[in-house]
Amino acid sequence: MDRTERKITKIERLAQQFTTGRLGNIGLGPSEYEFIHFVRHHQGTSQAQIADVLKQDKAAVARRAKNLEKKGFIRILPNEADARGKMIYSTELAEIVKNSKTEIEAEFYEWLTKDVDEYRFKVFLDVLDELYLKGKASRKLGFSNIVSREE
Repeated sequence: MDRTERKITKIERLAQQFTTGRLGNIGLGPSEYEFIHFVRHHQGTSQAQIADVLKQDKAAVARRAKNLEKKGFIRILPNEADARGKMIYSTELAEIVKNSKTEIEAEFYEWLTKDVDEYRFKVFLDVLDELYLKGKASRKLGFSNIVSREE
C-alpha cells in the first residue's frame, strides 16, 4: 500500500506538464531533460555510463545523444584514452535551458503553495527535506537498502 497515494508523483507530473508547456518551443521532453541534467553534472561522461545510471538501452542513449547534439545541447567528442569511445559534454545552451526550467518550476511551486499558511508550509518543507535526504542516501547505495514487495 502506498501511504502517499502517489501524490508526490502526481504533483511532480503537473509541474512537468506546466514546465514542458512553457518550454515547448525548445522541443525537449522529460527524458531529454533528465539526460542533459546527468551530463551537466558529469561532464565527459560516456554513453555507457548514461545508459547505466538512467537505466536506458545503450542504442536509445546513442540516438538521444545524437539528437541532443544536433539541437546544440551537448557535444560528443572522441575519447582520447579509447579511440572507440565517445565523451559527452553539455553546452552553454544546456545551462540556459536548465536555468529557464528551474525558474518555471519555481513559478509553479510558488503558485501552488502560496495559500498554505507558514506553519504548515514549514512542517511540509521539513518533511520534504527528511524524505529527500533519505532518498539521496539510498541512491548512493544503489537503492540496495529498499526491500522489494516480492521479498
